[in-house]
Amino acid sequence: MNLKDKKIGVILGGSSSEREVSLRSGENVYNALKRKGYNVVKIDLDKNIFENLKREKIDLCYIILHGAPGEDGSIQGLLEILNIPYTGSGILGSALSLNKIVTKQLFIANNIPTPEAIIIRDGEFERKELERLGFPVMLKPCCEGSSIGVKKVNNIEEFEKEIKNFIDRYKSGLIEKYIKGRDITIGVIEDETGIKALPILELVPENEFYDYEAKYTKGKTKFILPANLSEGLTNRAKELAIKSHRALWCFGVSRVDMVFEGENIYVLEVNSIPGMTETSDLPAEALADGIKFDDLVEIILKSAFIKSKYSLKF
Repeated sequence: MNLKDKKIGVILGGSSSEREVSLRSGENVYNALKRKGYNVVKIDLDKNIFENLKREKIDLCYIILHGAPGEDGSIQGLLEILNIPYTGSGILGSALSLNKIVTKQLFIANNIPTPEAIIIRDGEFERKELERLGFPVMLKPCCEGSSIGVKKVNNIEEFEKEIKNFIDRYKSGLIEKYIKGRDITIGVIEDETGIKALPILELVPENEFYDYEAKYTKGKTKFILPANLSEGLTNRAKELAIKSHRALWCFGVSRVDMVFEGENIYVLEVNSIPGMTETSDLPAEALADGIKFDDLVEIILKSAFIKSKYSLKF
C-alpha cells in the first residue's frame, strides 16, 4: 500500500481544555507529513466533523487531539463507523487510558506498581481512608490530560479548602498519595514488527511538580536524556512501560509517566496521544534514539494499520 496515494486528515484542535496544545502539535505533524510528501489537510474537530471528512474525501486520519473527544474513544468510534483507518489506540485503549480511575484499577489488577489512591466517584469518597493515606496527596481529575486540574495538597486544612471546588468542577477523580522522587517518562512505539520503549527522559521542573506550565513553557523544565539510571532500573522501567501500554490496550504509540523513589518505581498514567510540540517529551526521546521528528510522525502514521486494535470494540 502506498500511503502517498491516500489523502490524510490531521484531526486537531477540538473543544477540550487542551485545545491550544493540540493545535500546536497538529501544526507540527501537518508540516512533517508535508515535508515527507504526503497529501495532507488539517481538520479542526467540531460538530461538522462528519461532513468535513466526507467533503475532503479523507482516506486516513492522523489523530493529534488531546483530551476528550480525541483521547476517550469518541473520535475513534466515529472513524470506525466511517471505515477510515486512524493512528494510535483503538476505542478501548483510548477510553481506558484517559480515565485515571480505570487506569489505576487496571494497574493494580496487572501488578503494576502505582501510588495508593482513594477514588472519588460522582463526588463521593471514603473519607476515613484519608488518615491511612496520609499527606501530602495529589488531587487528580478523572479524565483530564496535561496535568490540568492536578493539585498538590499538603495537609488536612488545605484539603478541606480544595476538595469542594475540585468535586464541583470535576465530579470524579483520584486522591493519590504523593511520591517525592524523580519524575521520568518513557515513550512506547510499535508497528506490525514489534514494540519498543524509547530512551528514558527525566524531568526536572522549576515548579513544584510537572504541571501544565512546566510541560508547555520553554525553559520551565530541565530534560535529562537519557536519565541517569542504573542498567537494572532502566530495564525495569522500560519493561513496566511496555507492560502498562499493553495493560491499557494501547496501540501504536503512548507515553508512560512514572516516579522513582529510591529503588522503587511507581507508574502514574499512560498518555495514548502524546504531545508533539517543540517542548514535548516523545519527540525528544525519539531523537535520542536516532529517530528524527518527521520519521517519528511517519512511524505513528503507519500505526493506523495495526490490525489487532480494530477487533477491540467492546
